[in-house]
Amino acid sequence: MMRFMMTTTLGAAAILAALPALASEDIADQYPGSALYSKPVEVIPNVFSAIGATAPPGEANAGHNNNLSFVITGDGVVVVNAGANNALAAALHDEIRAVTDQPVRLVINENGQGHAMLGNGYWVDQGVPVLAHVDAAEEFEAHGYEILSGMQNYAGPYAGDSRAQGPTEVFEDRYDVPFGDVAIEVLHLGPAHSAGDISVWLPEQGLVIAGDMAFHERMLPLFADTDTSDWIDTWDNAFEPLGATYVIPGHGHPTNMDQVRRFTRDYLVYLRDKIGAHIEAGGTLTDAYYVDQSPYARLDTFEELATKNAGRVFEEMEWE
Repeated sequence: MMRFMMTTTLGAAAILAALPALASEDIADQYPGSALYSKPVEVIPNVFSAIGATAPPGEANAGHNNNLSFVITGDGVVVVNAGANNALAAALHDEIRAVTDQPVRLVINENGQGHAMLGNGYWVDQGVPVLAHVDAAEEFEAHGYEILSGMQNYAGPYAGDSRAQGPTEVFEDRYDVPFGDVAIEVLHLGPAHSAGDISVWLPEQGLVIAGDMAFHERMLPLFADTDTSDWIDTWDNAFEPLGATYVIPGHGHPTNMDQVRRFTRDYLVYLRDKIGAHIEAGGTLTDAYYVDQSPYARLDTFEELATKNAGRVFEEMEWE
């Protein structure tokens, strides 16, 4: 059975330091000639990730603003995220073929959002099964055509023949990949960023492909149905106890647990504290948009998301 060598803390730091420089939403495209925003990097042996833009999705980045990862197992390849359209899925497939002759045997959708699922049609046409949490599948079934229309509006020619193709298989709590020499656990750890969020855990390597459980280098967005209190509880009671050495977040470069905690869990706690104090002082929704979030102002997408996030948390917390 294939095993990766255990890496010391110093070795982990060296590997992560060797990855590309910090993301910048000002860089339109880091991989000209490919629909992918960046060429996949090998995070640890046989685990690759094509790091998406930290800017909002658009034609300049072909909608590739999340991380598209894959694991070479010794008996096939597992892909995490189908991509935001068929062009991205095909480009990722080209990169996989360039590093291994093993076939793609499974695609996993990290949630029901477009950047996870809108490339499903490409993979299904290749005969590859697509797996998602049941809640993500239901979310995409309810809103898939709306999500597809949004992508067609921003992605321009990259939208191509993409379609609203849902997963072919679903699970509820846990799915263990049944092939290959690498133990891969697909885990629904609890409520987080959006319906059906999952993380892909490689326990022998100490690496988690976190999905939208964890953000790095860019501000996380909050949706109308995001429960920030539950997200914090899931983080504290299920995600961080995994004890991961390496974290490939949903957005931003691969890093470690300390970094994603700063920009995800700690940000949620900080914003809830600010809004809680605002509510206690009799503050209104109008004023809540402008609570101080300056400690996070250097994150990409801060200008687009900070005030929206404050409003979402106010609407959530005024009824708690």
